Amino acid sequence: MNPPHGDMITWGKMLRKVPAIVRALPRVVRGLRAANVTDPGQPCGLGWHFEQATLRNPHGHAVLYGDRVLSYADVNRQANRIAHYLQAQGVGKGDVVALFIENRPELLLCVLAVAKLGGVCAMVNTAQTQATLVHSLNLVSPVAIVVGGELMGAYDAVRDQVSIQAARTWFIPDQPAPEPEGYIELIAASADCPEGNPASTAQVFFNDPCFYIYTSGTTGLPKAGIMKHGRWTRTAVSFGRIALDMGPDEVLYCTLPLYHATGLCVCWGSAIVGASGFAIRRKFSASQFWDDVRTFNATTLGYVGELCRYLLDQPPSESDRAHRVTKMVGNGLRPGVWAQFKARYGVAHVCELYAASDGNIGFTNVLNFDNTIGFCLQHWALVDYAHDSGEPIRGGDGFMRKVQTGGQGLLLARIDDKSPFDGYTDPEKNLRVILTDVFEPGDRYFNTGDLLRSIGFGHAQFVDRLGDTYRWKGENVSTTEVENVLLQHPQIAEVVAYGVEINNTNGRAGMVAITPSESLAALDMRELLQFAHSQLPPYAVPLFLRIKVQMETTGTFKYQKVRLKEEAFDPARAGNDPVYAWLPGSQGYVPVTGELLAQIQGGHFRY
Repeated sequence: MNPPHGDMITWGKMLRKVPAIVRALPRVVRGLRAANVTDPGQPCGLGWHFEQATLRNPHGHAVLYGDRVLSYADVNRQANRIAHYLQAQGVGKGDVVALFIENRPELLLCVLAVAKLGGVCAMVNTAQTQATLVHSLNLVSPVAIVVGGELMGAYDAVRDQVSIQAARTWFIPDQPAPEPEGYIELIAASADCPEGNPASTAQVFFNDPCFYIYTSGTTGLPKAGIMKHGRWTRTAVSFGRIALDMGPDEVLYCTLPLYHATGLCVCWGSAIVGASGFAIRRKFSASQFWDDVRTFNATTLGYVGELCRYLLDQPPSESDRAHRVTKMVGNGLRPGVWAQFKARYGVAHVCELYAASDGNIGFTNVLNFDNTIGFCLQHWALVDYAHDSGEPIRGGDGFMRKVQTGGQGLLLARIDDKSPFDGYTDPEKNLRVILTDVFEPGDRYFNTGDLLRSIGFGHAQFVDRLGDTYRWKGENVSTTEVENVLLQHPQIAEVVAYGVEINNTNGRAGMVAITPSESLAALDMRELLQFAHSQLPPYAVPLFLRIKVQMETTGTFKYQKVRLKEEAFDPARAGNDPVYAWLPGSQGYVPVTGELLAQIQGGHFRY
């Protein structure tokens, strides 16, 4: 499927950008120098850059949250107190500290404190519970954990399955409350510690790990991708200085979860590099979004595509353009939403990006073309792939074949000194995503598992995710995790999970084909939905069900997901298989008829 002709980047489009390119060139050159740290003895990373921003703009706004405003000096002092306290408790360089806190200033203080020590922050997804939470924590062997008061119930439920000492189990209350048994209140415990920058900040270098950011994978449970300080520096400087040109008088408003790289590294990193304000909210609210923007006097937005669609769904207002926002940075903005959003809200620059938190490559829409993730200065290629398996295809000579401009293919990123692959905590998982002898003997490429389309002049469009994950509500959903959870239900014998498209939504909605262990009549649709909600994060609960008497498999006993994805939740294509949907606001799954299908695809329900 070729891109719309208007999306292809032509010589004419490029020539119209020349004046902007010339103006930006000095900034780009300086930014590239700062982004690519190569001296192994040069301090860099989150803590070092924050201290530089504090020197540059000590009294400027650093963090804005509700009615709280913290200056760079305020944040730096508080983070230093926590860092000195943690250091006194034996936390040092290379130690993993799990952070299980929702979006609020205290999360940023803890991240900064651990980074200054050279420790590694395990950024635990705050929606995780039960077995998934246990897996994520035990995967990285943390020496300590900081739990937000709002999540203590989830942690208490699994605490006896995690090997973290009580003396290193800290909490930060969400509301004023007495210190619970078995926890130490971190802010109070560190209140009398020194406020000066710890010497350890200057001993953090580009190859030192900074974060573990969790990503769903084909094995089902989350994987911990390693983000090193050098990569954090490249990300923060590339966006903050080169793409967005942030400055001390600007504020970036971010409602994205800070356990993901877009919020934590791209958005907060851009603000730090610009010594700019970083305004956050606990959870995204479409109705309050623009009021927050005006309250915080924001100039820049962090987004995912779904967020933008929710904002467009709000009733039009005379104040839609009453704000200072001129630019936005994020990912997943679909062509159908892109032009509408710019036109309605008057945002001039959409800095769409593509970057896998567990990969070694990033695209950025620096030149502000529409409907593109931009370009990438690293070595990359789009190759032919097998549509049934998603695996790259090798030709008769043993090498892979690149697709032509305008075509779509599997994105591979070359692994070299300029684009190192930090990988996962599990070496076996690294082997699964590294391809060798791709175009010539001895070369190495990272298989992103993503499908992109080339549109000319090094620019690309994101098409879809391949393999056993899909993206919904800004989250990566593992089909294997969904399958494993639903197989625990006593009335389910087999499960195949996959993502399907709903018109005018971003990503893919969850759907499962299930074979009942007894009969369809024995399945209680209300109880099944309650079970899914109790065991899965909200974004991973399937929206659609298909009941199959017997699952079709390939010759190698793999489920035929391609056909299931194509037939989706259309009852006319499902043969004799009953299809059910969970409608927003309802308490169970209901049968899908032709009329209901038309309503769903026609936007009658808000997913």
